[in-house]
Amino acid sequence: MPSYRQSSSQPGCGGCLLIFFILLLVVGGWQAVGNLVSLLLILLFTIPLIGATAFFGFVYSMRKRAAAYERSQTASHNRFVYLLVNILVCIAKTDGHFTQSELRTMLIFFQNSLRYNQEQMYWVKQLIKQAKDRQQDLESLLAEFRNTFAYEPRLILLELIYQIICTKVPVRTQELELARRIAAFLQISAYERQTIENKYRYGAGYQQQNSPVGSLHQEKRYYTVLGVDERADFATIKKAYRQLSMQYHPDKVAHLGTEFKRVAEEKMKEINAAYDYFRKKFERG
Repeated sequence: MPSYRQSSSQPGCGGCLLIFFILLLVVGGWQAVGNLVSLLLILLFTIPLIGATAFFGFVYSMRKRAAAYERSQTASHNRFVYLLVNILVCIAKTDGHFTQSELRTMLIFFQNSLRYNQEQMYWVKQLIKQAKDRQQDLESLLAEFRNTFAYEPRLILLELIYQIICTKVPVRTQELELARRIAAFLQISAYERQTIENKYRYGAGYQQQNSPVGSLHQEKRYYTVLGVDERADFATIKKAYRQLSMQYHPDKVAHLGTEFKRVAEEKMKEINAAYDYFRKKFERG
């Protein structure tokens, strides 16, 4: 059968534009063509100018909103976030580099774990930028934190440190050792440091590798949450529960802001769920 191909002799965009200009010239003369060219030149310069104006207007608005948010918070909250950001940046720079991957990890952490909104994220980005460009001593930052905040906020800081370093798979040995030294420097007990480390280092993967399917998954996780050995009796579990309940009570970190109070509330939910599980188990047994 004969094949038919569509003719490719039709004018392209350039040809259409030429035809348009010829028609415009015929209908309106050179003045109409000149007016159109003038309009196109105006648009050529005006559109980028409008875009740049809109962009800088947005940045200015975000800067004002971020500054207003910062002023609305307590001095304790702002200092806590400042030290948290600078400590995390120092940890990221321990290998001499602060990569885009580490930056993304930090931003995702603030956005997802602390649920920061747009102006809060802008504020944090500025803090990260300043911390990245500044040479700081990690020990000095930690010493200020230890001298400024009580034991409970130190636990929250350690929780957040472990949370962010354990987002990297596999967890870097260097950063893990650094987290342990930080815990010791902040005078956090080895027991509580191990509880936090187990929670973030192992989590679901640890459960899947070390227990069969079913309720034993949950039980191993609850032992980790309370930081007790799997052979612990109920008296030991109850003691651990009471100690953790006092340390992670949301009211003890309320002065740090709603996001950190929420971290404590989520921790308390885990602690209560773990204790309730073992209470019912021992009552049945």
